[in-house]
Amino acid sequence: MRARTAVITGIGVTAPGGVGAKAFWDLLTAGRTATRPISLFDASGFRSRIAAECDFVAEHAGLSATEQGRLDRVSQFAVACTREAMADCALDFGASPPERIGVVIGSAVGCTMRLEEQYVTVSGHGRDWLPDAGMGCPALYEYLVPSSIAAEVARRCGAAGPVSLISTGCTSGLDSIGHGAQLISEGSADVVIAGAADAPISPITSACFDAIKATSPNNDDPQHASRPFDNRRDGFVLAEGAAVLVLEEAESARRRGADIYGEIRGFASRANAFHMTGLRPDGREMAEAIRVAIERARVNADDIGYVNAHGSGTRQNDRHETAAVKRSLGEHAYRVSVSSIKSMVGHSLGAIGAIEIAACALVLRHQVIPPTANLEVPDPECDLDYVPVTARELAVDVVLSVGSGFGGFQSAMILTRPTAPR
Repeated sequence: MRARTAVITGIGVTAPGGVGAKAFWDLLTAGRTATRPISLFDASGFRSRIAAECDFVAEHAGLSATEQGRLDRVSQFAVACTREAMADCALDFGASPPERIGVVIGSAVGCTMRLEEQYVTVSGHGRDWLPDAGMGCPALYEYLVPSSIAAEVARRCGAAGPVSLISTGCTSGLDSIGHGAQLISEGSADVVIAGAADAPISPITSACFDAIKATSPNNDDPQHASRPFDNRRDGFVLAEGAAVLVLEEAESARRRGADIYGEIRGFASRANAFHMTGLRPDGREMAEAIRVAIERARVNADDIGYVNAHGSGTRQNDRHETAAVKRSLGEHAYRVSVSSIKSMVGHSLGAIGAIEIAACALVLRHQVIPPTANLEVPDPECDLDYVPVTARELAVDVVLSVGSGFGGFQSAMILTRPTAPR
């Protein structure tokens, strides 16, 4: 039986500073940052009062007033990205057997904004121990259950095949695309809408990260607050956003003449079974995920031309990740271009892995490496080529993208150009 490979034929992105795939790519290649003071709620009492917000207008995304009233912001992002990706791939979804279409959406915190808003309503601003259920809106249950996001996407594309939601913290987006590719590889689906969305810029999420001092307190200079691999970094910048990809079985996509961005050739995930937020300095678990992804992709470590780093901008993560790349790629680690787009679009928790895979697909298409913005004073313990400040034109056939999440999750994915040798 011939191997089935998943290819990317459609991309939809809602990201800080760039709503739509083209605007997103323009932001990355220009090296612009989208971090700013929080406007979605009154953050005056918080330690970190900055974030990377999306300039998202629901009407422009084609959402009706009824949909805006019913859907949490995260679902609105997911639906908007799905529409863009479906239009981009030019596939007639109506002509495809619905049971052969799947959906896999990732999200770390689900419908946080509406759920928090509704709790305030039904509890009298937290005053009442017993909430008044009659005060809740009809869609309250949908906000409680994160799988409602995937179900909403499935309704938009008519998917009656495997539909699921992946929630593995900050690797959710990467894992959802990996799972979607696996559905195609094993023959469970021929087309999969895969991606992730998160809209976590709310009081409860900000309070959680304030409590553990994970986010940057650089409130006076938000544009330079996200500084992966820079010796002055002081935490990550919270963000929101989404990315959705259309994955198709490779031979079927080629037969219909689809415009293919790239192939998903290898994916692996591991856990460190160590600490909720802590990372071992040797990067062993991430290195193992990278090694297995490379093995499954049937490429050599030396073939990798670009590494899309997790690069959150915390000292612990950046050093752990640098060690993992060295451990898995050997001497080639010092020759490969590495960068973190979180320096520009912040860290949108579960969504960022999917946003980064969209960026990797565009790297393969345009042969340009996005920079690590704000990298001006390198950490001497992070001594790889992190493409500081300015984008770089570079011939790339193979890309590695990695993710790291609270709970010890480590994931890696290999993408190749459609013309790359097998």
